Amino acid sequence: MRLSHQTMAMATKKTDSTPASVPFERSLDELEALVQKMEKGDLSLDDSLAAYERGVGLYRQCQTELEHAEMRVRLLSNPEKPETASDFHSDDT
Repeated sequence: MRLSHQTMAMATKKTDSTPASVPFERSLDELEALVQKMEKGDLSLDDSLAAYERGVGLYRQCQTELEHAEMRVRLLSNPEKPETASDFHSDDT
């Protein structure tokens, strides 16, 4: 994986909190609550679609935050060659 200078700068830059961005933990909590609501099956079709749409947005936001966190760890592990950092492996797998 080849990383550009711009990508590395973005990964190390602390992002400002904008109205559209929500802390990772809060996004994840909201996503879990939406899933529980949808699994109950009590929502109307319109409400289900709105919840699904919101859930997809939250999922993408969480995924992006996780990718940025991984990039920061790679940069901290080896700032000269972050592409040489090994992938994270759980002991559970």
